[in-house]
Amino acid sequence: MTDIKSPAIPVPGQTTPDVKFADFGLSPDILRALTDQGYVHPTPIQEQAIPVVLQGRDVMGAAQTGTGKTAGFSLPIIQLLLAHANTSASPARHPVRALILTPTRELADQVAENVKAYSRHTPLRSTVVFGGMDMAPQVAALRSGVEIVIATPGRLLDHVQQKTINLSQTQILVMDEADRMLDMGFLPDLQRIINLLPKKRQNLMFSATFSQEIKKLAASFLTNPQTIEVARSNATADNVTQILYKVSTEEKRDAVSFIIRERGLKQVIVFSNTKIGASRLAVHLVKQGVKASAIHGDKSQQERMAALEAFKQGEVEVLVATDVAARGLDIAELPCVINFDLPYNAEDYVHRIGRTGRAGAKGDAISLHTDQDERLLIDIEKMIKQKIVRLNLAGFVATSVHQAEHRAPRERADRGGERGAERTERTERTDRADRSDRPTRSFQPPREKIDPWFLKPYEPSASAATPVADATDGKAGTTAKPQRKAALLGGFSKT
Repeated sequence: MTDIKSPAIPVPGQTTPDVKFADFGLSPDILRALTDQGYVHPTPIQEQAIPVVLQGRDVMGAAQTGTGKTAGFSLPIIQLLLAHANTSASPARHPVRALILTPTRELADQVAENVKAYSRHTPLRSTVVFGGMDMAPQVAALRSGVEIVIATPGRLLDHVQQKTINLSQTQILVMDEADRMLDMGFLPDLQRIINLLPKKRQNLMFSATFSQEIKKLAASFLTNPQTIEVARSNATADNVTQILYKVSTEEKRDAVSFIIRERGLKQVIVFSNTKIGASRLAVHLVKQGVKASAIHGDKSQQERMAALEAFKQGEVEVLVATDVAARGLDIAELPCVINFDLPYNAEDYVHRIGRTGRAGAKGDAISLHTDQDERLLIDIEKMIKQKIVRLNLAGFVATSVHQAEHRAPRERADRGGERGAERTERTERTDRADRSDRPTRSFQPPREKIDPWFLKPYEPSASAATPVADATDGKAGTTAKPQRKAALLGGFSKT
């Protein structure tokens, strides 16, 4: 692989003043779309990746999250596909020429929004397909013809199986956050998708980190790729302030609400390791008067998209999320993220805190840890090669925990004081004497109450002792010894 080295490692998100998007030879339609978005200068990853992709080379792009990797590959893709752009209404004139794979639905939707914005002034068509949604609208979009498809691997294979998509003319393949796709077990799906594509194509891999497994995957299908790295692997952005507070497990929920109130946070993402933990924390925050919502894998796609949209619009102040939202969420000027749980995978820490401090803005990354998290903390600090600042959570009192621990003893003391004030010394001596005379009894479990009627012996009713004829002597009217008879629930049959 050929490495592209910068003379000096630029600060992630920091632009180079003397370089503009217009210097790349992009179409006026693309430049117009960038102007609409307010973009003039590229980020370091964009500055280095765009010219290489325009040359048709395979690329492995590594940069810290939040530095604009999406534009780094989508802008040159749009430029390359403009040669095939047309306004024909025929679907056959709009085959799938570029395929962008992402690990999560949220990231797919985010990339699709960016691609649509960048190509809005061109005839190119794009669509997004992911699971958890009705396939009918996706099928309709694909059959109408699209040049750029953004997809999650599983749903893409669903469309392949139903023959609603044709990948035979795909010229460019992009794997965004490829390491995450491997972590989520998508390797077999990726291999199947690669086998469906033409052998001659351009391949691009962009991610915040490149593990050894990713490098092996890249070697299997990339051809003489150029590796572009604008910062060391697994580094965190310098413009993100990292803080660590140590609390007990029982205090963590109250600590989150305390931090939100004390800092006056109106937009924050809180990360939890588990789905049930995210839901419980969201409920707890709502009870504390915080506008919060949870987003995780057990939520339907409609619920997740609705919660995310409400968060972007400011209707929800706190979004409690599992790592399904750790990548791809692009919230403009998000001031803070909180790690309610330290992630099990140290690399996820980089992606979580990368949700803040995007595009050069300042941000805070606050983490809570307990005695049980020491191993996780060591792994994180070892990976990012720095110590996270430890601070005391001044003024914090775990209200709910404090009340739970001290309510019962206080109530017992109050009841004891009342009884003590009423008792006389003589009464207390009598009580002690009575207790000393009582025999010691072992614990007996409480017995259920039994209706005394069920303890009485059986007595036949008067209707049961009726006169019957003696079969031996044939004399009618002779009273025989009453016989007990059994009856069904319906009673005795009438004769």
